[in-house]
Amino acid sequence: MIRLDKLLSNASNLTRSQAVKAIKDGDVLVDGEAVTKGAAKVTEENLVTYLGTQITEPKPRYYMLNKPVDCVSANRDKNSLTVFDHLLVPRRDQLHVAGRLDRDTTGLILATDDGQWSHRLTSPKHEHFKRYRVTLVGPLTDDEIVKLEQGVMLDGEVKLTKPAIVEVISPKVINLSISEGRYHQVKRMMEAVDNEVMELHRETIAHITLDPDLAPGKWRALTEEEISLS
Repeated sequence: MIRLDKLLSNASNLTRSQAVKAIKDGDVLVDGEAVTKGAAKVTEENLVTYLGTQITEPKPRYYMLNKPVDCVSANRDKNSLTVFDHLLVPRRDQLHVAGRLDRDTTGLILATDDGQWSHRLTSPKHEHFKRYRVTLVGPLTDDEIVKLEQGVMLDGEVKLTKPAIVEVISPKVINLSISEGRYHQVKRMMEAVDNEVMELHRETIAHITLDPDLAPGKWRALTEEEISLS
């Protein structure tokens, strides 16, 4: 069951106030009868039409975007480009980011209007790993790698990070997989072993991997397999 004005705004390019006006003007019919109150409730069993076109509750949407540097993970920002300035889809204001990235971090961003899905994907209790390609100021020693894989103490905190997975790509480049999302976690983990992040790029969240065909700023819808969560 859903309010008529919400259904109309969700299923069209009308704002909520425009939907209310259209309903008051008698442009919306429910089972063939004009309903002029936006607060009226309808279900999937009702036939709702707007100016003769059937209106149905839109399905949830799921997108991946290759976030470029110098844009923020927000719906809007007065001073900076946001990921939604690149994600050119209708009703962007109804989407939210599932797993934010810092302004200077690039890579996989997921956007959806399915709150339950994003919570299951990003909640620490589900322990979905996120993999980052990390370019460092200096190489890690074997001892430092062991520390990262066992858990390190971040500055200002009292609990070790959960064990990470470290894959050495080259002396100053690693893949780091973590199952948490603490504030600036990757950068602070490197500081905890006396190193510093030069570049940070997220490659995966859970089983979803950034499409290599997506250039920075480009996006695509997720596949059914990618949407599916265990």
